[in-house]
Amino acid sequence: MAAVGGGVVWAVTGWPVAGGIAAVTVVGLPVLLSTGKVATARIDRVEAIEEWSRRLGDVLLTGVGLEQAIATTARSVPAPIATEVRGLEARLGARWSTEDVLRAFADDLDCQAGDLLVAALLLGVRRRGPGLARVLVSVADTLAEEVAVARRIEAERAKPRTTARAVTFITLGVAAAGLANPAYLAPYGDGLGQVILAAIAAVFVGCLAWMRRLTLPAPEPRFIRRAAP
Repeated sequence: MAAVGGGVVWAVTGWPVAGGIAAVTVVGLPVLLSTGKVATARIDRVEAIEEWSRRLGDVLLTGVGLEQAIATTARSVPAPIATEVRGLEARLGARWSTEDVLRAFADDLDCQAGDLLVAALLLGVRRRGPGLARVLVSVADTLAEEVAVARRIEAERAKPRTTARAVTFITLGVAAAGLANPAYLAPYGDGLGQVILAAIAAVFVGCLAWMRRLTLPAPEPRFIRRAAP
């Protein structure tokens, strides 16, 4: 799609740089617009881990074992981690050792919140004491606070994203208007003009990429060692 769009613009304008800008726009615009969705999905994932941790603790309070509690709660697991929890249940059914299953589950979740939950479960597996349910509720409370803070931060980050989108659409609108008026863009028609146009476009795209990076949460370091293949 990007190559087709770039080729059409190149053919219409006769400017290779314009074709390149069109191709980058087709690829980059959806990425720019999806930044907020990426951050929201991360928060929703942590919230799902919090919800399942609390539900797991509630089931353990009835006196069942951890493996049975996992099987019970897997039927109504929150959607953002449903695939991972069902994989956890399947590995238990395949007679993996519980500790190996939990480490593989941490790798599937691949986030610090998942490691926090799995660390509590590993401790419960090793000690098999009655306190795991309370620990899981404590983990859930910690994650709930983390989600609340993350949502406040995300609300602040949404403001520069909105500004970046507005600037991008205004710029694209001005460029489209310029194409309708050849005299407006005539200075970019020769070789030097194409070089200048490419430099302006590169700086603009670089600024947008930098802004996107600033408004995305940094990956959190994990503390559970990855499971062996």
